[in-house]
Amino acid sequence: MQSIKLSDNLAIRNLKKEYLLKKERINSRLREFDKFYLGSYSWHFENNNMELKLNDKNPNHNLFEELCFCILTANTSAEMGLRSIDKIRDLLVNGSVEDMSRNLEGIYRFNNLRPAFIVHTREKLQKSHNFELKNIIETLKNNPDALRDFFVENVKGFGYKEASHFLRNIGFKGYAILDKHILNSLVEFGVVDEFKMPLNKERYKELENKLRLFSNEIGIPMDELDLLLWSRKNGRILK
Repeated sequence: MQSIKLSDNLAIRNLKKEYLLKKERINSRLREFDKFYLGSYSWHFENNNMELKLNDKNPNHNLFEELCFCILTANTSAEMGLRSIDKIRDLLVNGSVEDMSRNLEGIYRFNNLRPAFIVHTREKLQKSHNFELKNIIETLKNNPDALRDFFVENVKGFGYKEASHFLRNIGFKGYAILDKHILNSLVEFGVVDEFKMPLNKERYKELENKLRLFSNEIGIPMDELDLLLWSRKNGRILK
């Protein structure tokens, strides 16, 4: 097995201490991601907090809602994505670009572009896969690379970061969400020498493997490490 050797510096020691303080909250959130996929739930943002609520919707619609959250969150924030989903939840499966854009005006910075992404993706999934998201995932789940590749190839606006984000949020483990904050953290802890966004699949997987090796070295599972690193930025454990 590959390994990565890092000096046991103060920054890493402090990260491990912070992990011990937040471990239970992080694992509680990861258990909610598992619960989302296994049941019939959707996320709501109320009183500035995330809440997982039971519903009676088609599981494919709940999965599409989470897919849309990840479309909306790219280059924004989890909070903005959550607030935006609350505004267009009832439009995601059948609503028009124009209706979504109108509901998001003044709330969401890409209120024209991202609804177009949502409708494009919805129509493509309906036409090519009969909107059977759950069946697609079940068919591909034993091949993690193929599962992620499917969403990169079929969701408008998705790259490997966004596809990884979606899969993590529905309970699938072992995917790195390599956004700017995580990459800056890898530089901070000496895992990589410079900040450089992964522009292709090979580079993404190379950096993902470095994050995996880092997590092994410091004894913090990669899925927990992602939430930990994000909580250092905003003090919260969201999704």
